[in-house]
Amino acid sequence: MVRIALDPTPFHHTNSLLEFPRVAAECGYQWLQMTPHPDMIPFFGHPKADDDLVQRMKKACSAAGVGIASVLPVLRWSGPDEDARESAVRYWKRVIQITVDLGVDMIGTEFNGRPEKSEESERAFYRSMEELVPIIEHEGLKVYIDPHPDDFVENGLAAWRVIRGINSPNFGMVYVASHTFHMGEEPLNIMSEVGGRIGIVHVSDTMDHTGSNGLRYITNPPGNAVRVHQHLRIGDGDVNWTEFFAGLKEIGFLDRDDTVMCSSVFAEDETNAATAVYQRETMEKYIDEVND
Repeated sequence: MVRIALDPTPFHHTNSLLEFPRVAAECGYQWLQMTPHPDMIPFFGHPKADDDLVQRMKKACSAAGVGIASVLPVLRWSGPDEDARESAVRYWKRVIQITVDLGVDMIGTEFNGRPEKSEESERAFYRSMEELVPIIEHEGLKVYIDPHPDDFVENGLAAWRVIRGINSPNFGMVYVASHTFHMGEEPLNIMSEVGGRIGIVHVSDTMDHTGSNGLRYITNPPGNAVRVHQHLRIGDGDVNWTEFFAGLKEIGFLDRDDTVMCSSVFAEDETNAATAVYQRETMEKYIDEVND
């Protein structure tokens, strides 16, 4: 059965790193996703956790009865700037060690190149793969990648082709529901094509930014190269949740014990605990419905 995890980002302003396992347990979760945090693995920087903090995190999880389902670094391993890319590869090596020391075998991440330099970013990505794939395979880790809005590849099927080109069974795709309208609005086609190589899904809603003839969100001047999306509670946006869960059922995602479904709502910090509970209960309800 899929592992349902909490992204603790909404609790950063109310709780410290080592309190996250207890918070997850209080909200009814058995799993936690270790997303970027300034004390562990910050955005775009070298990991800040030493071995002692990693072991304290493991103990906090054990005390709360919560496991870490996946680790989520966001680093510039596809950066077209070579110094930034080389630095990101070094940071990745420490991330891999932290992941292994935490007893976790799954990493979710993003491409993190630049869309206006897509060719340069793709070259940088595969250059990083040459160095990191052997280490990842040696450690027995699975790495799943999300085509995030503003990445060098945003379309879901195009992203899968880039991942497939790594030519390693240790790599797959993160499907983020709130990126639906940036990925080409083809949820079932993407799920069907990628199939069992989808290892992590993030569950949060979003508005269709292409609605109202492209005028739902207005930026000035018109034509700005911006990407608009939200991470809302299930039901507060335009994602077709019946289709989403049915598609995951069809590819067997919901029936596997090595997959992760993570609540990733970032728009409700003031109601973080209640929203976390709502998300878990709603995910469980949809899963029960497609399993009937």
